[in-house]
Amino acid sequence: MKRLSIFLHLAFWAFMFLSPLSFIRGQSSWMQQYFVMIMTPLMMMVTFYANYLWLTPRFFVEGKHRYFLLINLLLIVSLGIVLHYCITMSYMLLPSNETNRHNEPLAIQEVFYILRDIVTLGIFAAVGTALVLAQRWEHNEKARGEAEAARTEAELKTLRYQINPHFLLNTLNNIYALTAFDTPKAQQTIQELSRLMRHVLYDYEQPAVPMKDEMDFLQNYINLMKIRLPQSVEIRTRFKVLTPQLPVAPMIFISLVENAFKHGVSPTEPSFISIDIETTEQQVVCDIQNSNHPKSASDHSGHGIGLQQVQRRLELAYPGRYTWEQGPSPDGKVYTSRIAITL
Repeated sequence: MKRLSIFLHLAFWAFMFLSPLSFIRGQSSWMQQYFVMIMTPLMMMVTFYANYLWLTPRFFVEGKHRYFLLINLLLIVSLGIVLHYCITMSYMLLPSNETNRHNEPLAIQEVFYILRDIVTLGIFAAVGTALVLAQRWEHNEKARGEAEAARTEAELKTLRYQINPHFLLNTLNNIYALTAFDTPKAQQTIQELSRLMRHVLYDYEQPAVPMKDEMDFLQNYINLMKIRLPQSVEIRTRFKVLTPQLPVAPMIFISLVENAFKHGVSPTEPSFISIDIETTEQQVVCDIQNSNHPKSASDHSGHGIGLQQVQRRLELAYPGRYTWEQGPSPDGKVYTSRIAITL
């Protein structure tokens, strides 16, 4: 980018200093004519780089606008007067103008020419200032974007560390309940937990994992939960992973599955849980339905932290690229949570 900027500067000023050669007439005094013609681009260049390299960074950007305007005014007016009289004197020295020296411009004409040159130099001063401000804005936007990305990553890591204890607490409670009445199943549960822990400890620290690994993780969790459920609870799972290596944020759906087991199972009423996850090359859809058994007013277990974390993780990992529909059916018997993520 810096090389391109230098090239553009060189190309522009090369054009400005070489183009007068096409207007030179005659051969005897071409150097004098060329010298007269390059006086204007020379003063333009001085004005431009005075603003681009010094006045704008030193005064305007620092908020010293009065000093910036005052110095610029003195610079532009001085260079405009110098430019006019240098050109006038140079023209008088050209051989072709020796017979026309009596046709010197009137005072009002000289003032007009000086004002014209001042306006021209002022435009180049404004361009130099505008370029500096545009570059500063681009740099600040880039720095802001990097800071926002770093803040997002830090917040996402914080949410990950919050999910781990939440998930492990529920799992350990399940194992504790299982050891009371079925030791072999408790051992099987510990094996399932070891597989889950491997995913949590190693894969979970990555920003994304293959979809197949995430589905295996969810299946292990569901198998673990099914061990302690009565057989009257109907569990239906359907994982249709067309692209196994499709990257997805790790453990993005686990809180929804936990919530389904937490509110979808009743010890006295018919219960069911349906988990349907389907992927394509561009989208992941997680559709979970369960029988709705809301907590009683006296049950204060849980505070909805898991669902809040899902919402925040979706905002950080897939901003503007997801939809989340959740809520009970009109009769209140079925609760649905459906997340669609565009990858």
